[in-house]
Amino acid sequence: MFSKFFHRRKVDHVDFVVGGVQKAGTTALHDFLAQHPQVALLRDQALHFFDKPEHFVGEPDYEILHSNFAPGRRWRVAGEVTADYLYYPEALERIARYNPAMKLIVSLRNPTERAFSQWNMRRDKGQEPLEFLEALKRDQETGVWKRPRGDGYIARSLYFPQLEKVFSLFPRDQVLVLKYEEFRSNPSPTLDRMFDFLGVDRLRRYKNKKRNVGSYPRKLTSKERGFAAGIFEADINKVEDLLDWDCRDWRFKPELVTGH
Repeated sequence: MFSKFFHRRKVDHVDFVVGGVQKAGTTALHDFLAQHPQVALLRDQALHFFDKPEHFVGEPDYEILHSNFAPGRRWRVAGEVTADYLYYPEALERIARYNPAMKLIVSLRNPTERAFSQWNMRRDKGQEPLEFLEALKRDQETGVWKRPRGDGYIARSLYFPQLEKVFSLFPRDQVLVLKYEEFRSNPSPTLDRMFDFLGVDRLRRYKNKKRNVGSYPRKLTSKERGFAAGIFEADINKVEDLLDWDCRDWRFKPELVTGH
């Protein structure tokens, strides 16, 4: 009887956040988490609780967040998936104040590919009039960190400053950083790591919806790749050192780009 009541308990705190980055598989991670009976997720993924200033005018009402969960009978951990959190320092600070023991999951993608995917998304929505190369140049001219919302193609792909902020607020053992390309090519090892990190059972079976893969009308040109490489190279080096990763697959290889 106690066990049955325990698993039907309401959510009174959030245990983990998938906090970014945008266009690096957060929707897919949400889909896999949603298939796990021991994981409770928000009903409304557009809640964006921690990055909306209106939630933090005066004392925050965390019941807005907690009441958005409808946990199943067997849930163990409650989490939120919001791809913008890593990008907004204020959101990370609010998360740390809310729950210093919060576990954070971050997915990183080739920064040029990520920026191009974001640009395509905004083009499809009629929000970006400029071609990709010109949009990057506009970001540089405006100042990389001066457009916190909207485009920010460069700033969102500079991962080192964002990770520095995360690690200034949370211990390393509370942060799991995933590589999108590995997750995309073979989901199972990444999912096992994620579920182990959250302290829930591994999923033996799951459905792979392959959402938000991104079917774009054109590919990146060699000129665009080369220009972006000059922007992101130093940051990639810092990320490699910080995470002890090999990111050679993120670097520009002009000999492999033909016909564009």
